Amino acid sequence: MRVSDHHRVLFVHVPKTGGTTVDLIFDEEVDDARKVMGANRHLGYRKLLGLEPGLADYWSFGFVRNPWARMVSWWAMTVDMYERAERGHQRASYKLTNLQHVWGPLGNYRHDFPTFVLEGTANVKRLRVPQLRRLRAPGHGEVDFIGKVENFLPDVNVVRERLGLDPVEELPRRNRSTHGHYSDYYDDRSRARVAEVYAPDIEKFGYTF
Repeated sequence: MRVSDHHRVLFVHVPKTGGTTVDLIFDEEVDDARKVMGANRHLGYRKLLGLEPGLADYWSFGFVRNPWARMVSWWAMTVDMYERAERGHQRASYKLTNLQHVWGPLGNYRHDFPTFVLEGTANVKRLRVPQLRRLRAPGHGEVDFIGKVENFLPDVNVVRERLGLDPVEELPRRNRSTHGHYSDYYDDRSRARVAEVYAPDIEKFGYTF
């Protein structure tokens, strides 16, 4: 989540949609980039407006991703976090120790991907929140622009234009998890569960498995 008051732009950071890359655009290229006081990095549009109602008048945007691909990325990130902590990686160990309310529940289901999907979405709220819900606020509708990870560079350039920045021809992705093609990880039940949980995203954005 980032704000530019000069350009009157608000970025709503949906988890696992390239948001770290977008944050860095603000931090490195936008002189007045700031955060909303009292907000965590993944706070949704509704709650951000609750903290700072004046942001309702800003041009707002966020990104979404194919839900099946996003779930694999989330699982891979969780597995990697625990493996790095076990190897003594300082930052990973810090996160697991100090952000147990986030990583603890996710870690309970990390040992098997179908379990991560089936039991994780049943027991960990953040895993079953449709992306679209994070980009809507009652009385205000959706954010003004919703980009897609699958069209990341052109959509990021839409944002850059709004921020008064030149377009770029390439954009290294930050904080990207490493894994194979998402379709290889699913069985019938886990595939259907993602379709059920993320039905609003699938209908709105036309995503398919």
